Amino acid sequence: MPSSRIPLSEAPSPGAPAPPARAVAARALCPFVDLSRLLLPVACPCGEPDVRWCTRCAERFAGPPARVEQGAGRLDRLDGVPPLPVWALTAYTGPVRDVVVHWKDRGRADLDALLTRALLRAARGLALRTRATIAVVPVPTAGPARRQRGRDPVRALAAAVARGLREGGTPARLAPVLRRRTTRDQVGLGSRERGRNLASAIRSTRRTEGRVCMLVDDVLTSGATLAASERALEAAGSAVLGAIVLAATPPPDDERGRATTW
Repeated sequence: MPSSRIPLSEAPSPGAPAPPARAVAARALCPFVDLSRLLLPVACPCGEPDVRWCTRCAERFAGPPARVEQGAGRLDRLDGVPPLPVWALTAYTGPVRDVVVHWKDRGRADLDALLTRALLRAARGLALRTRATIAVVPVPTAGPARRQRGRDPVRALAAAVARGLREGGTPARLAPVLRRRTTRDQVGLGSRERGRNLASAIRSTRRTEGRVCMLVDDVLTSGATLAASERALEAAGSAVLGAIVLAATPPPDDERGRATTW
């Protein structure tokens, strides 16, 4: 008959404090965690097994945000006004693309923790020169896409940005005031097609006179979606301070003809 005694190597020494309840619970759950991994294997979107995200992929979202609006042609208003300032954490390439696609369209809501923390840190470090309370506005998702996913992942990013701004000393609150009518999926469309596809598709659900807004999206490609969102907010009476995204599609070459690096 197997012994029920605790091995000496695991037995607490006399007079030692009892382990925290959380540690005891974690040890008790270990066999169930191992079983769940056998039945429902977990892996980083890059393919590394047994982790929700690997260190290498997490590090790609850890850097300070960089200004990227110059690489998005549709943000140019062609009226002499500088394009909307946009900050991004990383380039939308390789493993970053894999993480974002799994998070948005393959049911990996568990990646919320990685991506919202990354944007929270970035927003905390932004030095925004305003005393007004910033309305943090998520770029809207079309109804069919939202219903298919069962949630609005960009709204989770916007909530993290609002919290990060507050932690950094800037008053901010989540303001999901934009709506988007059903259009063609933007994936695979060129810059001009994206602009035409979104013309008049995004609107504000209320007047926002005098508000200062900041837009939040997952990826900056041509800038068409952010430009349409900016126009909708301005039409409702708001000033748009800028936008922050997880990643931006890099332009093929910089002005000197060398490949752009992050």
